[in-house]
Amino acid sequence: MKQCMDADNLHRRLKKIQGQIAAIDRMIDEDVPCEDIIVQVNAVKSAVHKVGQIIMEGHIQHCVRDGIEHGDADKTIAEFTKVIEQFSKI
Repeated sequence: MKQCMDADNLHRRLKKIQGQIAAIDRMIDEDVPCEDIIVQVNAVKSAVHKVGQIIMEGHIQHCVRDGIEHGDADKTIAEFTKVIEQFSKI
């Protein structure tokens, strides 16, 4: 799986998300207005979605392409359809 994605980029993004979540936790303790907290929650949602997009792009470029070119194309497409269904639930 590592070969399909830019692990350094993903780790960097995930660390930023961890920091954002910690900031939201502090905001709750500091009695920050709800509207400001909601803005930060939305930023985390967007950041997590972007991580998923990056992983999905790597999956398409490597795993799906390889499965179609060197494996069972029908099986690869069926599996990819399941991946898209899962990703669309985010």
